[in-house]
Amino acid sequence: MKKTLGCLRKADQDFGLVEPGDRIAVGVSGGKDSLLLLHALSLYRKFSHKDFSLLAVTVTLGLEPFDLNRIRELCSSLDIRYIVRETEIGKIIFDWRKEKNPCALCAKMRRAVLANTCVEEGCNKLALGHHREDAIETLLMSLFYEGRFHTFHPKTCMSRTGVTVIRPLIYLPESHVKHMSRVLDLPVVKSPCPVDGETRRAEMKELMRRLRQIYPDANDRFLHALQQDHYDLWQKDAFPE
Repeated sequence: MKKTLGCLRKADQDFGLVEPGDRIAVGVSGGKDSLLLLHALSLYRKFSHKDFSLLAVTVTLGLEPFDLNRIRELCSSLDIRYIVRETEIGKIIFDWRKEKNPCALCAKMRRAVLANTCVEEGCNKLALGHHREDAIETLLMSLFYEGRFHTFHPKTCMSRTGVTVIRPLIYLPESHVKHMSRVLDLPVVKSPCPVDGETRRAEMKELMRRLRQIYPDANDRFLHALQQDHYDLWQKDAFPE
């Protein structure tokens, strides 16, 4: 966990993600990223000398199968309260709207449920498990599908609810997330989404794989570019959504 916690601490130092007194809800999708984030934050609150609390929240999509029992056991072992918000987001997107590119709308709807849960539970921050490659892939999707240079920020403020979204694993390589998932035997739940692995993000992941064959340090170069102030992609202060 040394590298994981080191990346988390650096992101915290660079962007002021965690402050004493924070009540942080962690969005737990069931994937390796969010489960590692939950585990890392549970350790970080012990040695960071910052008095903050954690709440784990899963938003279901109304799709089956989706067994959360092992995640409940993990939260219990970490002494973190766990709540599940049942929704029909999957049915809305696939059955009613029949979205051809559902990811953006799905993410927006799930984030809205998470933000409302933060307000209901008195949490001022929402932690999401995006890692380094997620930021790079989002940048590429923005470039190729929207014609602009844009990616999500490590720290953003949701104006409607006042909840601050933080991404503490933003510096962590995906390869290390996979490694730690195996080492910790995290209770990963396979996504029931019918387009899992067939999305635009999957296209960008394949593109980056090919780029690394030619430029082995491509991911590091992209991250370096994101960190440069003069490109104005990652401001140090919270950025409004």
